[in-house]
Amino acid sequence: MVLNTRKNIILKSIGGLFVLILLVVFVKFFTSNTSFDDAEVFVQIPTDSKYEDVEKIISPYVSNMSDFKIMATFRSYTSHVKSGRFLLTKGMSAFQLVGSMRRNVPVQLAFNNQERLEDLCERLCSQIEPDTTKLLSTFRDSVFLKKNGFTKDNVFAMFLPNTYEVYWNISAEKFREKMFKEYNRFWTKDRIAKANALNLTPGQVVTLASIVHKETVKKNERPTVAGVYLNRLQQGMPLQADPTVIYALKLRDNNFKQIIKRVLYADLFIHSPYNTYQNIGLPPGPIAMPDVDAIDAVLTPDKHDYLYFCASVEKFGYHAFATNLAQHEVNRKKYVAWINAQGTKR
Repeated sequence: MVLNTRKNIILKSIGGLFVLILLVVFVKFFTSNTSFDDAEVFVQIPTDSKYEDVEKIISPYVSNMSDFKIMATFRSYTSHVKSGRFLLTKGMSAFQLVGSMRRNVPVQLAFNNQERLEDLCERLCSQIEPDTTKLLSTFRDSVFLKKNGFTKDNVFAMFLPNTYEVYWNISAEKFREKMFKEYNRFWTKDRIAKANALNLTPGQVVTLASIVHKETVKKNERPTVAGVYLNRLQQGMPLQADPTVIYALKLRDNNFKQIIKRVLYADLFIHSPYNTYQNIGLPPGPIAMPDVDAIDAVLTPDKHDYLYFCASVEKFGYHAFATNLAQHEVNRKKYVAWINAQGTKR
């Protein structure tokens, strides 16, 4: 009986110690180990990072890094670090934190209204890992351009404004590949047939659409504006599009942040392939990233005889259209008088 009693006491003691150990383990590794107040934070682990790099990046968000490292070692994370973008939520335990650092969360990457490739790359590098220099060199790679019929001036036409799901650590080459696939997906047989009917390539359509996009923000007016420019192209007339002159001025000054509200007469003589007052035909490439509706406006333009237009002073935001120069001159003088009255000099 005495032996049995001692045995029971020993077993109970061992059982109690085991429970205590489980409790300590639970408290250390399965209760909250975060130190931030927000509901969630994202951390980015660069490509080829080591475990020591991870510790430096996540330490501001973890209460006890020693507990995290023990769990990371136990779960073989220290030797199998993943790069990417990872979600940490408030109250995560060490166990959950390690698990979260293995789940790369995609980025909903969005871009629109960019004026040139450099601006787009700056926008992109704020959302994905490759920097501006790497993105630019990849998009302008001579082998890629030649293989796919682009030039360094018109490759900007490949990027269509939208929201795309990608991983933060996507390489510049993989991102370029994805954008090219999206470009080819957009250019369906129907759209290509419409471009061919206009004697334009898809890239030329985007270039013209960029001018239409800059001329008017009114979507219901864009097919009319597109029709004017197509009429001019068909008759061999210069486009004489003010947005192309503005682009040429910004390019000359290497300053795309400047705001130019008024094109002066002297500006029309700027020497640039983008100046459609001095050059017949389309500029070398897009002067902006056009909306899809601007592209479709070029592909399905209004049929009319207009050859001229200028900003309307009677219907602000819209334009006054004319079929001949005399009618256009009347509209133009009204606009010049109005803008002079506003005191707008540039």
